[in-house]
Amino acid sequence: MSCIFCKIVNGEIPSNKVYEDDKIIAIHDLNPQAPVHVLVIPKEHIACADDINESNCEVIGHLFSKIPVIAKELNLDGYRIINNCKEVAGQTVMHLHFHILGGKPLGEKIV
Repeated sequence: MSCIFCKIVNGEIPSNKVYEDDKIIAIHDLNPQAPVHVLVIPKEHIACADDINESNCEVIGHLFSKIPVIAKELNLDGYRIINNCKEVAGQTVMHLHFHILGGKPLGEKIV
């Protein structure tokens, strides 16, 4: 498979891990958009949010239950969670992932 996130999950490409369990991995983004910018990625390949369904929604619930744990480990008082679905929305890797951004006041505007 040519998916870069699948290769990271499988240990074929090194990453700066923040968190890992049997269902998800969290890594520092290589192109941070805030002082803290972490990607939370399900280990199961799900292309984008449109592909969340009854057979894989449990891992998404698990992922969201771990985001506060990861944020606490990163000493974030507050943070923003972002997901881009498909190229037109800015998704560059077609493997579902969520951005945790923080470490400074982010303001109200997303763009």
